[in-house]
Amino acid sequence: MYDIIIIGGGPAGLTAAVYALRAGKRVLVIEKNAFGGQITWSPRVENFPGYLSVSGVELGDKLLEQAMEQGADTELEEVTAVYFHENSWSVKCESGVSFEGKALVLATGARPRMLGVEREEELVGSGVCYCAVCDGAFYAGRDVAVCGGGNSALQDALLLSESCSRVYLIHRREAFRGEKKLVEALAARENVEFVLNARVESLLGEEELTGLVLEQNGERRKLAVEGVFIAVGHQPDNGAFAEYLDLDRTGYAMSGEDCRTKTPGLFVAGDCRTKSVRQLTTAAADGAVAALAACEYVDGI
Repeated sequence: MYDIIIIGGGPAGLTAAVYALRAGKRVLVIEKNAFGGQITWSPRVENFPGYLSVSGVELGDKLLEQAMEQGADTELEEVTAVYFHENSWSVKCESGVSFEGKALVLATGARPRMLGVEREEELVGSGVCYCAVCDGAFYAGRDVAVCGGGNSALQDALLLSESCSRVYLIHRREAFRGEKKLVEALAARENVEFVLNARVESLLGEEELTGLVLEQNGERRKLAVEGVFIAVGHQPDNGAFAEYLDLDRTGYAMSGEDCRTKTPGLFVAGDCRTKSVRQLTTAAADGAVAALAACEYVDGI
């Protein structure tokens, strides 16, 4: 029986592990993909206190190393369901194994949101991408597009412009939502073209993406690209826990800054919960808050 089981091994989950372990608790961290979370997609992190510049992979490795050095147990498993009974939780995994804990911290993050156009899922890995850091190198010397108007899309476009022949940055509005500094940096690059007031209508190509059909200012336009990187936001992965949570209309777990939920012994941290700012630092802060709240709960039962 663990004192605290943490579902999600990104910055929020690993920070929670460190704080709970330092409070003398027995802790298990379960991660379904890769420890470190989405920060490992970032080639360079420059907004985390204490680091002038560090790769996302290195930062993720350091977070995991710190948690394991403190004594955390870790499992690479996908959680499919949780059950609460008699002041304890059962955590069921896809492989069939289960774990028992007195308290749960959900730090499951959020997954990339899809455009929702026909054949999008079919062409994932064959021209449709959601991670420029992961897949950008495959498109060196080629023409690509990025869809989105926030910081993630702008950063993806900057990264791709370093190796791709041409980068079309497609946004459905007249102005980008992201930082002015990023927009200015992109505007200065000769191989970047802003495609505003536009949306993707369809994807071209049979087995591989060959282009996009856009609707722009009431007219149809075709772009010949071999890759499209979609950066239009994320959606939380809270479905397996919905019975024990209040979710907002977009599926994020509702909680205050104390990271507590409607169910005693269940806490949420990081991008999976309702909040106005989702950044690396706020994920780490949530991890600390959720862990200390979970420790208080465990000590009281």
